[in-house]
Amino acid sequence: MKENNTQRNIINSLISDDLLVQCMHCGLCLPTCPTYNVDHLESSSPRGRIRLIKNVSEGKLEINDTYLNEVSFCLDCQACETACPAGVKYGAIIEAAREDVSQRQLEPIKTRFLRRFGLNFIIGNHTVLKITAKFLYFYQNYGIRNFLRRIGFFKILGKSLGEADSLSPQISKRFSSDTMDEIYNPSGEIRYRVIMPLGCIMDVAYADIHSDTLNVLLQHGCQVIIPRNQGCCGSLHAHNGEGKKGRKLAQETYDLFSKYNYDYIVSNSAGCGAYMKEYGHVIPGDIIEQRPEKTPDTSEKEGAQKFASKVMDISEFLAKTGFFAENYEYNGKVTYHDACHLVHTQKIFKEPREIIKQIKGVQYTELNEASWCCGSAGIYNVARYDDSLKFLTRKMDNIAQTESEVVVMGNPGCMGQISHGTDKFNVNTEVVHFATFLNRAWKPKNNRKEHTAVI
Repeated sequence: MKENNTQRNIINSLISDDLLVQCMHCGLCLPTCPTYNVDHLESSSPRGRIRLIKNVSEGKLEINDTYLNEVSFCLDCQACETACPAGVKYGAIIEAAREDVSQRQLEPIKTRFLRRFGLNFIIGNHTVLKITAKFLYFYQNYGIRNFLRRIGFFKILGKSLGEADSLSPQISKRFSSDTMDEIYNPSGEIRYRVIMPLGCIMDVAYADIHSDTLNVLLQHGCQVIIPRNQGCCGSLHAHNGEGKKGRKLAQETYDLFSKYNYDYIVSNSAGCGAYMKEYGHVIPGDIIEQRPEKTPDTSEKEGAQKFASKVMDISEFLAKTGFFAENYEYNGKVTYHDACHLVHTQKIFKEPREIIKQIKGVQYTELNEASWCCGSAGIYNVARYDDSLKFLTRKMDNIAQTESEVVVMGNPGCMGQISHGTDKFNVNTEVVHFATFLNRAWKPKNNRKEHTAVI
C-alpha cells in the first residue's frame, strides 16, 4: 500500500485532476490514433490511456507492464487533440505520465539509456553535443561506417544498433553556431527583427536548413538575430519524459533570447516551435527549481507568456507577414507532409500549403493522410524501431501514390524518418525542408547575398 501511495503522490504532482476528468470517452479520437489503428486495443487509444493514467493517479491500479508499454507505445502525435470536441490536452497528460515513469526508473533499459545519456548528457549539453557530433562526422565520412557495415559488425552486435546507425542524421561538416554571424541585415528596408533559434540537432546536422531559413528570412526583409551560445530548447526532453531537464533548458533559452529586442522568434523545427510556444506555462512554475534565489513574480510570468506569443513557425510567419510569391518559381510535382507538432500541436495546416501553391510552376498534389504520423516521434523510431516501421510503411505508400518529385515538410525528425523510408522502400521522392524548398525556388539568384552551409 505504501508503494501505491508513492505512485499516487508522484503522478498527482505532475498531472492535475482537471486534465484527467476532461475526457468524455466519446471515441472520436479512435479513428485518428495511429497506435489504436495498429492493434485496435482500447488500451492503445487515447481514451484508454487516459483511463489507465487516471486509475494509477487514484490508486486504483498499480503500474504494470501494460501501463508501461502503453505510455511508451504512444507516439504523442496529438492527432487526438485535433479530433477531440472537449479539448482534452492529451499531450500534457501522456508527457506527465512519461515523466512519472522516468522519475521512478521503470522504463526499459534501452529507453532509459536514450533518455539519460542521449538526451540529458549529450543533447542537453551543447558543448558535449558538438564534440560528439565531430566524432560522428569523422565516423560517417572517413570510411569507418562503410567498413563496419561490410564486415557485418551491426549484425553481430544486434539489429537495434544497426537501426540506430541507419537513422542517425548526416552530421554537417561545420555547424551553424560556428559559421553564422550574430546579426544579418537584408539588402533593403528592415520589415521585421526576428530571432532564429539554432537548437541542438539542427545546429550540428542540418546546417544547410539553417542557411536556407536565414536566406528566406532575408528575402522577406528581416533582420535576423542569431544569439550566441544557444543550446537545446528542451523540446525533446519534455516530450520524452525528461521534463525537469526540459524546463531547465527552456529557462536558459528564455533568459538568453530575452536579452535581445525582436518582433518574432521564427522556428524551422515543428517540435521546437511547439515547445517554445508553451514557455508561458513551462517557465513560471519552475523558477524556484532552477533558480532557488528567485521568487516567481507576475512580471516573469508575463514575460514568458509574451515570449511564447512571439514564437512562429516559418510557414506561419510568412503567411502572417506576407509571402513574396512573385519572386519564386519551381517547375515540378510537389506534395506536403504535416509534422505532428506543427499540424496538431500548433494547429498550422493551411499556411504551408497556401505558400507552396502560390509558387509559379508548382504542380501540387495533396498527400493522402498527410497528417498521419510517420513514426519518427522524437526518439520513438530508435526506442521502438519495429513499431515505427508500421507507421512509416503507411506513410511511404501514400507518398509513392502521389508520384511527386519532392515531399516538403517542416521538421527534421520527420525528414530523417521519411528519408529512411525512401531508401528502405525504394520510393523515388526527394525529402526537402520547407525553407530549403523556398530557397531553391527563389528567382533573383544573381542579385542576392546568400549564406551557404558547409555540409
